[in-house]
Amino acid sequence: MIGALRRRARALFHRGRAHACPVCGGVFRRFRPAGRPRRPNAKCPGCGSRERDRFAALLLRRRTDLRAPPERAAGGPGPPPARTRVLHVAPEPAVEGILRSWPEVEYLSADLRPGRAMVTMDVTRIDRPDGSFDAIWCSHVLEHVPDDRAAMAELRRVLAPGGWAAIGVPILPGTTLEDPSVTSPAERARVFGQHDHVRAYGMDVVGRLEEAGFSVDVVRPGDVAGAEERRRHLLPAEDQPLFLCRAGPRGR
Repeated sequence: MIGALRRRARALFHRGRAHACPVCGGVFRRFRPAGRPRRPNAKCPGCGSRERDRFAALLLRRRTDLRAPPERAAGGPGPPPARTRVLHVAPEPAVEGILRSWPEVEYLSADLRPGRAMVTMDVTRIDRPDGSFDAIWCSHVLEHVPDDRAAMAELRRVLAPGGWAAIGVPILPGTTLEDPSVTSPAERARVFGQHDHVRAYGMDVVGRLEEAGFSVDVVRPGDVAGAEERRRHLLPAEDQPLFLCRAGPRGR
């Protein structure tokens, strides 16, 4: 109750017309700072969404097939559409809210830490049969996973034929940097950019995803929104894409 009142007060204080949040629909004069180091205009005062959450909201609505055609969703001719089985790894509240609000989605969230999601799951050993999910959302997870190739292979294994997986990691200039000997939080922050990261990805992450059996479409904020819309929604920079992965041939 207190949290809801605080959110409402923040939203009222920041309300205006300069920026709009595609997650909650709020319109504000500015967004709140977030992160370390602090990023100005990063966090929605209404729902708390961050830049990558707002990018996710637009990509989900404009570049995926999770929603049924309006006439089918309204009970038009033909059998009702099958619900899309979605796995959400380490769920972000903003993205979870969107996915849970769509009746076409059969939603399952999973996290390594008990109590943080609907089920406890190790992404390197997913306790589900092959082809269990039609879509997977896995954003800012793999940089925390020591064996990311095992995680990628598992995500590919549980993805049904014709399905897709949206995978996001923070991208830094250059090629991927990892060093298993870097174990202290302070050293990881210095080397990889955050105390709990085990590597710093470059764009060569695409090659790792392809090795796992995915075909990869690099989707940048500019692919889902024009320049003015990106400014209004305060989306990530163009060098922070999402990777929309399709189930390619196995054993590549």
